[in-house]
Amino acid sequence: MLILECPYCGVMADETELAAGGEAHLKREGPGSSDADFEAYLFDRMNPKGVHFERWRHASGCGKWFHAARNTVTLEVYGTYSAQVSEPPKALVTAIKRKVPGWEGWM
Repeated sequence: MLILECPYCGVMADETELAAGGEAHLKREGPGSSDADFEAYLFDRMNPKGVHFERWRHASGCGKWFHAARNTVTLEVYGTYSAQVSEPPKALVTAIKRKVPGWEGWM
């Protein structure tokens, strides 16, 4: 079972208390963007095998959205952090690089 720590209220919540929100850190396309860019925003997702950054909502708790870094193969959770950031914290990326040899890194 997947267990994530909500970075806002500090609760260790299992997946039944959470709502998945898909890939984290998507660049939103607004008015004036090309059709191709808007289509990519709506439909193109990385869906990697391994390290992945996702959005989650603590639905049965504080109700806030947050981001989680986890491994889609092993289900290991590397950490959770606020959803109000445009990229993962550098300390988290460094920790993942130490644990996962050969990982290309964030973007």
